[in-house]
Amino acid sequence: MRISNLLSTETIVLSLKHSDKEGIIEELLDLAVKTGKVKDRKKALKALLDREDLGSTGLESGLAIPHARTNAVNGVAIALGISKEGIDFQSADNKPSHLFFLLLAAENETGVNVQVLALIARMNLSSQFRSKMVSAESAESALEIVRAMEG
Repeated sequence: MRISNLLSTETIVLSLKHSDKEGIIEELLDLAVKTGKVKDRKKALKALLDREDLGSTGLESGLAIPHARTNAVNGVAIALGISKEGIDFQSADNKPSHLFFLLLAAENETGVNVQVLALIARMNLSSQFRSKMVSAESAESALEIVRAMEG
């Protein structure tokens, strides 16, 4: 499983328009809808917000992974948003989030869902990865940075 195979330049935004949690989730969901894998946007949004209500998906070191398993999606859909300034996403370390990976997986994709979450978290352990992503000049370059991290 490779994150770069799930992402495309159409599902990457370098400067998020929104600065609030729900706005970011909706903005990234709209990118995920472009993959054609999201069957029901409204249901997918509810699943994402319900998951967020359980506890913030803002992790540490500037990473947030809003995610949900729902039958509103076929397979796995992923979108990436980047904020150079950083946005308060109620992260575990109380610092702004810069990288936002939205992940939707079908109910029956439990293993893939966990695997993708782990791969994203592992990439984010690299401070070099984080700084390169935040300074990416284009969706293509952000995708190349992800590919390079995957080896």
